[in-house]
Amino acid sequence: MIPSPLPPAPGPRRRARRTGALRIAQVLLLVAAILTTACERRPSGPSPDEVRAQIARLLPGYVADRKGWAVDIYAAFAALDIEPSAQNICAVLAVTEQESNFNPHPPVPGLGRIARAEIERRAQRIHVPALVVRAALQLESPDGRTWERRLAAVRTEKELSDLYEEMTDTVPLGRRLLAGANPVRTGGPMQVSIAFAERHAGAERYPYPVQGSIRHEVFTRRGGMYFGIAHLLDYPAPYDRPLYRFADFNAGWYASRNAAFQSAVARLAGAALDLDGDLVHHRDRDVVGATERALRALAPRLQMTEAEIRDALEISHGPRFERTDLYRRVFELADRKAGRPLPRALVPRIRLQSPKITRRLTTAWFAERVEGRYRRCMAKARSGRR
Repeated sequence: MIPSPLPPAPGPRRRARRTGALRIAQVLLLVAAILTTACERRPSGPSPDEVRAQIARLLPGYVADRKGWAVDIYAAFAALDIEPSAQNICAVLAVTEQESNFNPHPPVPGLGRIARAEIERRAQRIHVPALVVRAALQLESPDGRTWERRLAAVRTEKELSDLYEEMTDTVPLGRRLLAGANPVRTGGPMQVSIAFAERHAGAERYPYPVQGSIRHEVFTRRGGMYFGIAHLLDYPAPYDRPLYRFADFNAGWYASRNAAFQSAVARLAGAALDLDGDLVHHRDRDVVGATERALRALAPRLQMTEAEIRDALEISHGPRFERTDLYRRVFELADRKAGRPLPRALVPRIRLQSPKITRRLTTAWFAERVEGRYRRCMAKARSGRR
């Protein structure tokens, strides 16, 4: 029996290729082992289904369609790339409960009367006689009722907003009298500012098909929660308590930080300032407010010019203000004068003004009420109860 011939010995090139392939395989195995170990060590976060189940569990017991609410809330977190932690979920639920009791279209007592008064004020400002306004409202609308009757019948802000748009397009003098003057400025289950929603949608991609307009989207549950969550959580804030973020939801981004800055300025200047978190008139650069006047008096101590002070104040509604020389020097001097670090956040002292409000309410009242709801939600989250 003739033995089979041995295979020829590999040449130098074949040996090099085989050695190279072996090294590549070894490297790939090593990378796979590292990745496997890292995955084993890194705890995986909850799945979307688990997060939605947690949201549904944390909703107040009276809320209907818990699954639908959980779906829309989770979708907003995902679209905005905000962590759906228990703290963030409870913050959203607390604000929503305070603002609407989870009613996408909360009724407003006397809304028709409020709207009629707003139309009359608008007419007076643009010198339209009251007789003309009354005559226009007595005309028959497309559904057979007079505009006056329909206006008196509205119960929710969505109804009023839709009616206002219809009147703008249909009523004689409607565009002159009503265009750009829709009295409904907030909407949806979180009562988010419609102006904020329109700005946000202009800067970031809105994740849903727009039905009509962004104003219309605010009055849907999905849109109202999306824009409300964006207003509450989609900005970096240097706060050690959720109370201040709740105050910002009511008074505007960074209002709590800015109120603390105003307090420090008042201490340094020996001046009484309204701690409202509004540091500068953004609409009119020629207007100098009380806070800016106090800072100008401090300019030599701050080693800054009036122009430098104004430039810093112009970005006081954003995160970069904390990194300005103005912010840093004011607190350095104020901390030294107080002999201790002063608070970097204070709830703004603002009385809430709205035709819908019939009691004496403040931003502090709102923030404290929401924080109480937040704490109850967090206790429920920690206990695991339904």
